[in-house]
Amino acid sequence: MDGSIACLVGAPRLAWPSVNLSLTISSLSTVFIQIPVRAFMEGQPYNPTGDDVAMAFTTGWTDPGSGDWHTASWTTGELGETYLAQLLVGPGAGGLALGVGTYSIWLKVTDNPEVPVMQPGQLTIT
Repeated sequence: MDGSIACLVGAPRLAWPSVNLSLTISSLSTVFIQIPVRAFMEGQPYNPTGDDVAMAFTTGWTDPGSGDWHTASWTTGELGETYLAQLLVGPGAGGLALGVGTYSIWLKVTDNPEVPVMQPGQLTIT
């Protein structure tokens, strides 16, 4: 698949189209950090929004610990076959407040029985 990361998740296959996300936001911003996810079952588009999704942000390349995960949500992308895992980050509106710095973004999708954990990119807060 066109350079995507793909992994097997239960019966469907999930693919992250962007494997090197590099996002920069102001420390004053409160925005959704969104990770595109495409899922297929038997070659057909599949809706993964029934699976729990979580995101973590760690400094450097440190693996996230159990307390680092934050419940994320799903929304749909422009084409209908891409779903967006998202988490509100920033100091306002109930966002996850992160200090100035660079963070590894982690995404975890809980399926049954598999739980893939991917590191699709970095977030820099200036």
